[in-house]
Amino acid sequence: MEHSRQDSWRQGSKWMALVLSLSLIFGKASGQIRYSISEEIKEGTSVGNIAKDLGIDPIILKARGFRIVSSSTEPLFQVNQNDGILYVNRNIDREEICQRTSVCLINLKTVLENPLEIHYVAVEVLDVNDHSPSFPEDNKRIEISESTLPGTRFQLHAALDPDGGMNSVQQYKLSPNNHFRLEVKDRGKDGKVPILQLQSPLDREASSSHKLLLTALDGGKPPKSGSMDIFIDVLDVNDNAPVFTKDVYSADINENSPIGTIVIRVNATDMDDGLNGDVSYSFGNVNIKVRELFDVDPITGEITVKGQLDYEVDDSYEIDIQASDSGAVPFRTEKSVSVNIKDKNDNAPVIEVTSMSSKMSEDSRSGTTVALLSITDLDSGVNGKVICFVKGDVPFTITPSIQENMYTVVTKSQLDRENKSIYDVTVIAKDAGEPALTTEKTLRVIISDVNDNSPEFLMRQYNFYVTENNPTGVSVFSLIASDHDEGDNALISYHILREAAYANTVTSFLNVNSENGDILALKSFDFETLKTFQFRVVATDSGTPSLCSNVTVNVFILDQNDNAPVILYPVSSNGSAEGVEEIPRNVNAGHLVTKVRAYDADIGYNGWLLFSLQEVSDHSLFGLDRYTGRIRTLRSFTETDEAEHKLVILVKDNGNVSLSATATVIVKVVEPKEAFAASDVKSATNDEEDNNVTFYLMITLGSVSTLFLISIIVLIAMQCSKSTDYTSKYLQETNYDGTLCHSIQYRSGDKRYMLVGPRMSIGSTIVPGSHANTLMLPDRRQTSGEVRTKYSASKHVYEQ
Repeated sequence: MEHSRQDSWRQGSKWMALVLSLSLIFGKASGQIRYSISEEIKEGTSVGNIAKDLGIDPIILKARGFRIVSSSTEPLFQVNQNDGILYVNRNIDREEICQRTSVCLINLKTVLENPLEIHYVAVEVLDVNDHSPSFPEDNKRIEISESTLPGTRFQLHAALDPDGGMNSVQQYKLSPNNHFRLEVKDRGKDGKVPILQLQSPLDREASSSHKLLLTALDGGKPPKSGSMDIFIDVLDVNDNAPVFTKDVYSADINENSPIGTIVIRVNATDMDDGLNGDVSYSFGNVNIKVRELFDVDPITGEITVKGQLDYEVDDSYEIDIQASDSGAVPFRTEKSVSVNIKDKNDNAPVIEVTSMSSKMSEDSRSGTTVALLSITDLDSGVNGKVICFVKGDVPFTITPSIQENMYTVVTKSQLDRENKSIYDVTVIAKDAGEPALTTEKTLRVIISDVNDNSPEFLMRQYNFYVTENNPTGVSVFSLIASDHDEGDNALISYHILREAAYANTVTSFLNVNSENGDILALKSFDFETLKTFQFRVVATDSGTPSLCSNVTVNVFILDQNDNAPVILYPVSSNGSAEGVEEIPRNVNAGHLVTKVRAYDADIGYNGWLLFSLQEVSDHSLFGLDRYTGRIRTLRSFTETDEAEHKLVILVKDNGNVSLSATATVIVKVVEPKEAFAASDVKSATNDEEDNNVTFYLMITLGSVSTLFLISIIVLIAMQCSKSTDYTSKYLQETNYDGTLCHSIQYRSGDKRYMLVGPRMSIGSTIVPGSHANTLMLPDRRQTSGEVRTKYSASKHVYEQ
């Protein structure tokens, strides 16, 4: 391998420079030399003698640690410390290490120590023709209308050759034909592009298709080649091609733009109508890399980001967009779009936790250190300047430390575990780039408890309801207190306050479970004796020092149906519920016979009494009001009715399990004290009529007078047959219930009688129901006001 300076003279190299470093380290200056080698040479091949070219004595190389500084574990080159010769360490592929560059330079840095010397070596890798040109596809089908004018160009896909310089694609050849010729366009760094040009008009009727062979050759010696078949389909007339609305399309886009970001929108119009004027868009002659990074919408012409854009890889792209109409033979127009990639701030700050306290006491003072952080940014300049702060409204803040890039997280206000026991403190680091990049780090801070809260009952005052006759030794109700602290500070015990101010006879019969607050009754309660009482319960936590609170408890005893009804009337002399009632036989239906009175010591439904006939000698004669206990006649007495009737009345309450009592009423029917018969009046009238007839036969002249007298007698008889008010001497006060008098008429055989006696009020008429032992009464509780309930000393007495 020859020295680079000799090689540059022989090949007409563009430049050679020797750079002297101005830095003086241990009194020595650094320099630069340059070599050139071909790619794919064998490992161990000598590149050049660095020691000789730099004028360094080979004897001191090993002693002064002569070496190449490299960050790679397998460097491309190594230097022999014994003789200073630079040699190839592993295979070198120019296309791999130097993409899209005309000159491939590898810069090496060699170091000598004691004193320190740095020398720079540049190795140029020369290209070897080790790749053949290749087309993106094996064949290309093109549809061309027969009306296409000569001179029309059709851009083809360029062949790709990874080699550079003269070893890349240098020329294209087209197989001989009568209609087409080949043009080649030089696109600079994108290489040469073949363009198919129509020379003579096509005639579909003469030939509907043509087959061409396109060959690409590189500049190697000997040259290498690759080919692609081109199939030409001749179609009928669509004579207007799409035209782009702009001559030049260019766009700028930031690197790392999200996939789907719109880069630019191209627009082409077609003068044709229908399908021939419907334009669609696609990529023209673009390389594979462009297809991986960009996409084009066939309908809208929007070019969007498809892959990851990186300014450091490539800062610009030329994209050929092809606009095609939808005619039977589509016309295509291509336009080149220039896309420039803009550099962005793409390194976010990094936050590392150097030290952190696992727990913080809630009584910690402001300024107490929670964590120590290291915050760095790999960017430089403005993009590497970091601003830090704590996110959200939390009692923590971040302050810079004396040491660079070090920060401390401290408390800024009083902590309260009961308000919040765990904080997720988010530290945000933001650089000053445009746009700024942000990194977040969340620190979990646990607040430890201090006994600073007294137990709290759920209510300021409790009201409990206990049913009387409760079992002894069983929990009747329970109190619950809570403490916002935790652990022993929240462990609560209960006791009943038995100080003199709250002492009473009832609390001595109560006990409280110190662990769960259950209140136990040591005796049974009786509603009729005790209806309510009050006491206090104290809740104490187990903290140091302990805290406590108390609450007032009001207990109300609820009634049970434990008292049977008691008969007040009727009551005999020996104390039994029996009585005898006498009524005239001539009373009407609805006459009040008597009223059964009873009371119940219970209250509510347990003391609400209902009356019913349990036993009666004649169901058609007597009825009982189930709410008031009144016994009334259902009809008038007849001569066939018995003179004495026995009624057994059942009185029961409305408890879930009803209790009852019975009363016996003996009803005796007596004759009325005043009555008279109307039969004598009728006999006198009949005799007088007979005498008048005889007298008429005897005395003809007195017939007119006789008739007149008969008429007078008839009128008198009719007047006498009307009801005569004989009852005025029986009337007492007008609102007397059950003793008002009235007269009734009834016929027995050929005699008519008029009876005078007491009567019932119309509003008290009892209607017999369908139940065997129950007489139904129309509801008059809201109209007649006959049912009134009086409550006195926890007893119910029903009376009218």
